[in-house]
Amino acid sequence: MIPTKTIEELIVKHSTLEKELSSGEIDKKLFAEKSKEYSDINEVIEIAKKYLSFEHDKKELEKILSDQTSDDELKKMAETELIDIKSQYEINEKKLRLFLLPKDEADKKNAIIEIRAGTGGLEASLFASDLFKMYEKVSHKKKWSLELISISRSDAGGLKEVIASIKGSNIYSTLKYESGVHRVQRVPDTETQGRVHTSAATVAVLPEAEEVDLKINDADLRIDVFRAGGPGGQSVNTTDSAVRITHIPTGLSVSQQDEKSQHKNKAKGMKILRARLYELERSRIDQERSQDRKTKIGSGDRSERIRTYNFPQGRVTDHRINLTLHKLDEFLEGEAFDEMIESLTLQAQEESLSNLK
Repeated sequence: MIPTKTIEELIVKHSTLEKELSSGEIDKKLFAEKSKEYSDINEVIEIAKKYLSFEHDKKELEKILSDQTSDDELKKMAETELIDIKSQYEINEKKLRLFLLPKDEADKKNAIIEIRAGTGGLEASLFASDLFKMYEKVSHKKKWSLELISISRSDAGGLKEVIASIKGSNIYSTLKYESGVHRVQRVPDTETQGRVHTSAATVAVLPEAEEVDLKINDADLRIDVFRAGGPGGQSVNTTDSAVRITHIPTGLSVSQQDEKSQHKNKAKGMKILRARLYELERSRIDQERSQDRKTKIGSGDRSERIRTYNFPQGRVTDHRINLTLHKLDEFLEGEAFDEMIESLTLQAQEESLSNLK
């Protein structure tokens, strides 16, 4: 049961915001922030009021049922209504609990996605390429903006590693459950015996941190420049345009050489480093808050096998929620992606609710 005081405070907050926003005296900088807060509360305010009035309504109906002078028809109506409001009370309580869950401040942020070929040699690099194409299609479908930060190709035309920035609405909240090991089972093009091979690729999704989210002292950075290697033309290989940035306190290091400009490589490298440091700090805080809690979803453990893509059976299975979709082709085209994400989000919410004391 949610404390009455908590619901009353929510109703008072809604009323206060309403008055502030209609007064015309609110600071312009705060107007958008308070408007969003008001809009969020507005979605549950009627539910909150009904939840608060439940005990009073229940007592009134129980009075009718216990009143010897009440006729049978009135009692029957009261009995039916009592069942209805009890059922609605449980639904309202769950909705309010979800609303009152601590918000992840990173959910509304853009994201940096890193995909790396794992075990399986060239086939793993081809699968990493398939995953990247899937996220590209999801981004296109949702009208997100995807920008390549760095890319390293394999001999087979696959990807050893790719890092990209994805911008749009609520990116991190949608993609955060993608972090982990993705496994593929299929017959490689080079397989003459028709045997199914198992390969893997790792995905890491990080909230993109702004400078206001994380202060990095210049004194904590070591920046080395070197000559870029690999394909890219003479101008890439004959100038010290590549940059390696090391964050001395944590030992985290980022190398960037895709651009011909040292300045651009440094900017891209700092974007990746900032995101990794921000996620490192978030993980530390989360661990301190929930040392006694074990959750299946959202742990961010990149060594955990989270999903299997089985081509012979045309299925994709998420092992954290035991969900199998027999529509692998559609999933890789980004068509069935939302179905998986919605199930993961719902399960994560259920786990969060069960963890509430």
